[in-house]
Amino acid sequence: MNDLMISIVFGIVFFILIMLSVALHEVGHLLPAKRFGVRVSQYFVGFGPTLWSFKRGETEYGLKWVPLGGYVRLLGMYPPSKDKAEKSRLEAMADEAREVEWDEITETDVLDKRLVYQKKTWQKIVIMFGGPCVNLVIAFLLFWGVAGIFGSWQTTTGVAAVQPCVILEAGRDQCLDTDPKSPASEAGLLAGDTIVSFNGTEIANRELLVKLIRENLDGEARITVDRNGQRVELVPVHTLIVDGNPELTSSQVVPIGYLGFTAATEHVTGGPVEVFGQMWEMTKQSYVALVQLPANVWKVFSDIITGQERSQDSPMSIFGASVVAGEVAAADNVGVGAKVALFASLLGSLNLFLALLNLIPLPPLDGGHIAGAIYEGLRRRLAKLRKLPDPGPVDTAKLLPLTYIVAGFLLICGVALILADIISPVRLF
Repeated sequence: MNDLMISIVFGIVFFILIMLSVALHEVGHLLPAKRFGVRVSQYFVGFGPTLWSFKRGETEYGLKWVPLGGYVRLLGMYPPSKDKAEKSRLEAMADEAREVEWDEITETDVLDKRLVYQKKTWQKIVIMFGGPCVNLVIAFLLFWGVAGIFGSWQTTTGVAAVQPCVILEAGRDQCLDTDPKSPASEAGLLAGDTIVSFNGTEIANRELLVKLIRENLDGEARITVDRNGQRVELVPVHTLIVDGNPELTSSQVVPIGYLGFTAATEHVTGGPVEVFGQMWEMTKQSYVALVQLPANVWKVFSDIITGQERSQDSPMSIFGASVVAGEVAAADNVGVGAKVALFASLLGSLNLFLALLNLIPLPPLDGGHIAGAIYEGLRRRLAKLRKLPDPGPVDTAKLLPLTYIVAGFLLICGVALILADIISPVRLF
């Protein structure tokens, strides 16, 4: 089997695994909804015309032709409309959407309290959080498998190599006599050293060291190293200011401090604690990426139009991620173990991102429904404390304009990234 065929086959396999993750996400909504007595009329993977389906009990299960998501139809998301002589345009729009749902609702559903809006606040939260929770569990298990079985190479506070100079000209990798020495070289830092103190701060990990160097700009750097078991204070120097990316971002360039050495790496395995730490760091990075998504999508298309090479850290669609997964599987210079680890890590990252995206507190995302349930619960609790009548469920149908805006934005970004992944895919090798 040639490399192209391997890439295609494993790309398809990866896409199927993504769709399986989406299907399990919807199961995370389905099971608690049924457990709490909500009537669930449909469970589908995909959108558009029905490809195949069957009915079991009161729920229709099946596949749609467009495999780019999935949904569970939970009846009673919108409470009944309040009778008013005159209604605003927003209320009229909400009633139109409400009528579509209530055409399927029976009097028995109402009497038996089988509708979502009739459920307790904590039950609504459990139902809506169930989907993202499944993706978080999948991500954790995949990352734990990679960390515990394969492990990873992590940078340390050790020194693998010292840059002898600062090269001022782009495209050159050899030092000239006219190039200034790097601060690390001037200080006397050597390969094999371990940096244990920077400007009086004891170094506990690589992240702290990077932070201190970056924030030092062109200030004085007093460095202490462990050299063959002995603490050695190096010659004080000044770090240099260079342009670089601040921590947790991939697009903003700001002045940062530069010392001039390559960090040593070590192969480590980890357990649940390390995986939780890894996922927390990835969570912070993912939410920064979500904030920057509009700008980054625009940059992807700008680079395509201007002929710039696409960055490896640019956003991708699930189609692009599948292409990358296939490329990893076909790579000749990567061992089987590393391929499995990269494959699993990529799938874990997508599950984590899917969970975090859905937890954004905006409709129609799960986080929007969770936020609505929390608001409803607080409003009812406040009314009870003030001995006022129960204000009833929150009418989420009135948020339809915001729902359309958010859904439209996500659709545009999704289509744009799919086109970008076809025209100019991300290349890892």
